[in-house]
Formats: sequence, structure tokens, C-alpha cells
Amino acid sequence: MITLPELPYAKDSLAPVISANTLEFHHGKHHKAYVDNLGKLIAGTDLADRDLETIIAKVAGDSAKAGIFNNAAQVWNHTFYWNCLKGGGGGAPTGPVAAEITATWGSYQKFAEELKNAGVTQFGSGWAWLVRDGGQLKITKTANADTPLAHGQKPLLTIDVWEHAYYLDYQNRRPDYLAAVIEKLINWDFVNANLG
Repeated sequence: MITLPELPYAKDSLAPVISANTLEFHHGKHHKAYVDNLGKLIAGTDLADRDLETIIAKVAGDSAKAGIFNNAAQVWNHTFYWNCLKGGGGGAPTGPVAAEITATWGSYQKFAEELKNAGVTQFGSGWAWLVRDGGQLKITKTANADTPLAHGQKPLLTIDVWEHAYYLDYQNRRPDYLAAVIEKLINWDFVNANLG
């Protein structure tokens, strides 16, 4: 059974970049709604006792099961996103990912600029990602509920660019939200753990 995970920190611990008010709505209403919707959609099916990754893999690309995919992917994406953040995070990476970022983009500054640009240029709702694709690090973006899991990529980091992720704090200033998350909230320990 899929359940709403607890946030890995207190609701006010990402402030002022992301307010407790935003987390109350984003986690407590939006993320919860995806969990609840998914539960209803898979109840009584062969997917009812499967984990999110298995559900996503089984229904990806099946237009008849788009509702299941969208809700399952949104539950997974959001859970992953919460873990990509921490109060006092952000800035230049540490650990093994730092060398890989420098080797791929030449500098952290170039990486940060491209990650921000992926989020800014995602038309409508979606996600900006750092992924491992084959042996390479790549910055990519997905629309709506799409996830790198459906494309054979390994997610390392994501930033949610659905309006509900930032609108209460930033209104229409998505670039400001992205810059603040990158500079002050990225949990590089989590990113490094995903490299393995």
C-alpha cells in the first residue's frame, strides 16, 4: 500500500527559501492527493501491493493507464524532491558528485546555470533533473508527471517547477525560486548517495 511519507525535516526548516505555508499545501494537500488518487486507482488490481518503481515501470507508455502513471510518478517525484532539499544546503557540491559535475560542465557555476535554465524553460508544469544516463551526468527536464525512471535514467537530483511548488512564496518568479533552491537548499549528501 502506498502511503504519504513524512517530510524528512520540520515544515519550517526550509524557510525563508520555501515557507512552512508552502510545504503545508505542497506536501499536505498536493502530494497527499496523488497518494490518495493512486490508492483508489490501483485498489483491487495486481498493482495494489507493488512499490512505486514497479508500478511506474509496468504502466509507463500505456495510455489506458495514464492516470495510474501520472499519480504514481508524482508520488515518487515528490518523495524524491523532498529528500533533495535541506536547510543550510545548496551552493557548490561536496563529495564525489563535485568532481563529476566539474568534469561534465567545467565548473559548478556552469552546472548551476544549466540546471536553473532547465527549470525556467520547462513550459508549464514539470521538473528539472540531474540524472545519470548511461555513464554520463546530464541535466534534463520532464513535463507534468513524467520521470526519468520511465526513460532508463537514474535520477540524482530534482527541482519541482509545478506552480504549487513556489507560487505562495514567489508568485510568477520561477527563476528566483530556482536560484534560491540551488544556492541554499540542495542536499548534496542525498545526491552523492544516489551516485552509488
